[in-house]
Amino acid sequence: MAQYLNQHNNPVPCGGSIPGHIVINRDRESVDRRLFYDYFIEYPRYKDQMFRRCFRMGRSLFFRIVEKVEARDNYFVQRRDSVGRLGLSTLQKITVVFRMLAYGCSANATDEYIKIGESTTIESLKRFCHVVVEEFAGEYLRSPNATDVARLRRIGKDRGFPGMLGSLDCMH
Repeated sequence: MAQYLNQHNNPVPCGGSIPGHIVINRDRESVDRRLFYDYFIEYPRYKDQMFRRCFRMGRSLFFRIVEKVEARDNYFVQRRDSVGRLGLSTLQKITVVFRMLAYGCSANATDEYIKIGESTTIESLKRFCHVVVEEFAGEYLRSPNATDVARLRRIGKDRGFPGMLGSLDCMH
């Protein structure tokens, strides 16, 4: 026990790129493999219903967004580090972003399953949001036109919410 405490109190300095920075081995390769087998292979451990519950969207929409984000910002493309180890995968970085957005959890709370540090999670979130605004603003982040309003009113009426748009616009 004394040896363990001594090691913890007097850590051996690591030769990382940031002096004094603590390096945590998160075993990102096995975490990426587990994430892939849990959700993204042809016959995943968690089927479509569980995927939709966890990511708040279907698999096809998720992959559409992943493709756009990866094409727009190569920060999300998996690369090797200076030692030759694989870095975080696209799926790890984007999954952590969706977990934060879908559940409103903090950056360090996502470390338990995805194994990404807080600063990387925040950087991924910032870059993801920039890409989404650049890529999808014209189509999805605009004011609705007459066709959109008619479609939304029809959907609302069919689902039993005939005044749906009026309840969103509080400027009567």
